[in-house]
Amino acid sequence: MLSLEKTYLGIELGSTRIKASLIDENYEPVASGSHQWENRLENGYWTYSLEDIHKGVQSCFASLAKDVKSKHGVELTTVGAMGISAMMHGYMAFDKDDKLLVPFRTWRNTTTAQAAEELTNLLGFNIPQRWSIAHLYQAVLNNEAHISQIAHITTLAGYINYLLTGERAVGIGEASGIFPVEGTGYNAGFMELTQKKLGEYGFTAKLEEVLPPVKLAGEEGAKLTEEGAKFLDPTGVFKAGVPLCPPEGDAGTGMAASNAVKVKTGNVSAGTSIFSMLVLESNPKGVYPEIDMVATPDGKPVAMVHCNNCCCELDEWVDIFSSFCQLMGNPVDKSVLYETLYKNAMTGDADCGGVTAFNLLSGEPVTGVEEGRPMYFRMPDGKMNLANFFRAQLYSAFASLKIGMDILFENEQVTAAQFTGHGGLFKVKGTAQQILADALNTPVSVMETAGEGGAWGMALLAAYMVRKNGKSLADWLDSEVFAGMEKQTVNPENSGSEGFARYIERYKSALGAEKILGGVH
Repeated sequence: MLSLEKTYLGIELGSTRIKASLIDENYEPVASGSHQWENRLENGYWTYSLEDIHKGVQSCFASLAKDVKSKHGVELTTVGAMGISAMMHGYMAFDKDDKLLVPFRTWRNTTTAQAAEELTNLLGFNIPQRWSIAHLYQAVLNNEAHISQIAHITTLAGYINYLLTGERAVGIGEASGIFPVEGTGYNAGFMELTQKKLGEYGFTAKLEEVLPPVKLAGEEGAKLTEEGAKFLDPTGVFKAGVPLCPPEGDAGTGMAASNAVKVKTGNVSAGTSIFSMLVLESNPKGVYPEIDMVATPDGKPVAMVHCNNCCCELDEWVDIFSSFCQLMGNPVDKSVLYETLYKNAMTGDADCGGVTAFNLLSGEPVTGVEEGRPMYFRMPDGKMNLANFFRAQLYSAFASLKIGMDILFENEQVTAAQFTGHGGLFKVKGTAQQILADALNTPVSVMETAGEGGAWGMALLAAYMVRKNGKSLADWLDSEVFAGMEKQTVNPENSGSEGFARYIERYKSALGAEKILGGVH
């Protein structure tokens, strides 16, 4: 029978799904729950209502409790520890009576360009539009009516954690998407500069009181209150008293889930969009709009390159070949088709025989493309065949990421020991994984648990809090969670790295044409 006191629960509120993952003492998933939801555009802002948030969390938990009962024959009355995660950034502003002053503004909003630019120039540190401090600063610039009533702001994860525990603190990884962090908290010098600048615009509340306090991974103290238990499970079956670890953002849970919290390790998530995260020894010397600086759950600096486009154009081409198979009276299972096309692509020339593809369905800030237009071109003396064409499509999925990562490798002389790949692009073994290793000239691993996602990573952080035994997070993950876990690692190949380098030079040379096409409507 399942021993509930030895289970650990992670709940993550993603953009389209809220997911719960319950793991046992061996860190294996034993039950899960989920709830689908969608953001909405209201009055110019992407948002989720409080009703959406509350009912979504409760629905997800009810789904988990039902799964526990079905699989293990027990009521979900408690767990050994739990934690809350959510999409990072955004803006939830409250008054002194905990009333939400304006609807939740999610990370997706791009309404803070002036604030992001002013803060970046003021601090000499890249502040993206989606960061919480950019939202607050922009609201002050706009002289919005609610500004004078603000007692505190937080993120979605911080808000749910407060409902459950009454504690306002967030984990340092989550905090790093609110305001720049340094050491174990917010950067004091940056706080002083920002406070002074906000004061010039008439905002006099103290930032150190407005922003949520910061905790490191493994810190204890928060517990599920009676009110929190009733909120999470209105049926009353789940009991108060469960310890909660500091809430984290989806970046931090992704790092935990891919064992990428040690310096010089990183992870690449590849699906509809693609992003890489690399743990650094120190912050970069330069300021780059292509690179976001955040933190691991235990406070190490992390460079993040986020690209809007990855697999969508690839998927379109697979659909075209699927339609052709059906037209010829030979329908092929989609998973078989992916495997066949991907593996055949690896028989092509390392530089794709002069074929170059652009997968940009939407704009791509990393390469300065405002509106995407998928396209391809080839050199007249090149070799156009199926393998080279599809290899170029696979290369294009990593092209923008490569350009962003090269800023770190070339300008900052950063090195990486290993990346872990996860997401749909890595499902066909030995293809996209090898291309990424060649592109970044770094070994790339794919683990069997890569599909478990952020909720599993949050459950691991909850388990770490009560089972760390004095170990650092990196050492605990290495020795306790991932030591015996099956993974496949590929090393970069010289021919592949040289071929990708030739491809990316053609790609960069043709970016001007891509930008011109963006003006065609």
